[in-house]
Amino acid sequence: MSQIFSEETHRNMLTRIPQCTGREVSDWLRTVDEGPSLFRFEEKVSWLRGEHNLAYGHAKAIIHEYDLRRAARHL
Repeated sequence: MSQIFSEETHRNMLTRIPQCTGREVSDWLRTVDEGPSLFRFEEKVSWLRGEHNLAYGHAKAIIHEYDLRRAARHL
C-alpha cells in the first residue's frame, strides 16, 4: 500500500473534501463501493482521479477512509 497521511492530516483532508469537491465524504464512499472491483490501493486512487477528476490527495484520503471503514466492518 502507498504511504498514507498521518491521522491528523487524513482527518483534515476529509474535512475539506465536501468544500473542495461539492460532495460529502459519504457520497464518495458510496461511489467507491459501487465502482469497479479494484484490489490495489493505487488502482482505486487512479480510478477516482480519472473518472471523477479528483486531486490526488483527495482521492487518496477517500480510498484510505474507505479501506479503514471496510476493515472495521470485518471485525
